[in-house]
Amino acid sequence: MRIALPTHIDPAAFATRDASAPIVTLEGATMGTRWRVLYAAHADPAPIAAAITQTLARIVAEMSHWDADSLLSRFNRARAGHWFGLPPDFAHVIAAALRIAAASDGAFDPAIGHLVNAHGHGPTRLSGSRNGWHHLAWDAAARRLRQPGGLALDLSGIAKGHAVDAVSHALRRAGLAHALIDIGGELAGTGIRPDGEPWWVDLENPPGAPLVPLRIALHGLAVATSGTYIRGDHNLDPRTGRPAAHGVVAASVIHQSAMEADALATALTVLGHDAGAAFAIRHALAARLVLRRHGTWDEWLSPALLAMLEPQEQETFA
Repeated sequence: MRIALPTHIDPAAFATRDASAPIVTLEGATMGTRWRVLYAAHADPAPIAAAITQTLARIVAEMSHWDADSLLSRFNRARAGHWFGLPPDFAHVIAAALRIAAASDGAFDPAIGHLVNAHGHGPTRLSGSRNGWHHLAWDAAARRLRQPGGLALDLSGIAKGHAVDAVSHALRRAGLAHALIDIGGELAGTGIRPDGEPWWVDLENPPGAPLVPLRIALHGLAVATSGTYIRGDHNLDPRTGRPAAHGVVAASVIHQSAMEADALATALTVLGHDAGAAFAIRHALAARLVLRRHGTWDEWLSPALLAMLEPQEQETFA
């Protein structure tokens, strides 16, 4: 078993720890998957569950490409040249998506809705001809996005991670500083458990991969994984219009933001081992790539992740 520890431990987490607090579990459905929240506190679960449900419903109403009435779907149907004012959540996601698209040279692209549909992964088999984030005009100051005409957004590679962050913020607003949030395998942990331990999670290994388990202390951290072993070749390369075929079976990113980790894991899967490793090193990402080439399994850990595996001599969870 390998253990990855955060590079920083928040003293406030120990100051606010209540050793007598129960760990309460809440769960439900959203975005075609399941959500699960564990929080440590003497707090009525009913209003907490309501806050989580409302947060997720708002994100779905804004960013779902499966909901014909969502803001995203209305943007996709809008006439050429129409500017859409975006609410804060949507604007936050679009700004990050466009930034990561530019940094990854389009390996991550929020504007491939028609390409996703053409490959049978979207809400319809119908597809248009215009794809690509570079067609979008984004006015960050006014929080508005322009439909260039015939372009479809698909935020499935980033919205779920944002939802994890949004639920985490909702819990903090409710006074809950110690929690683990899981939405379809994208996770974030805040604070610590009542016993003083962090929120431990194990990176999922693809079936049949003979890898040494890797356990992560999610203390002020999030982790997201993108991989072909989950739903097949659903990771499309926006630059070629075809499934990514670089031997990367799974890419995981550990980051302070689940939204960032979500999009970056997708980008690494599409980039493949060589370009993905170079990207992770260049951007100091804590990342793992699981590779399957010529019938052989392999694993690559970025320098930032390897640094997390080193003994933490000055600060420990005790």
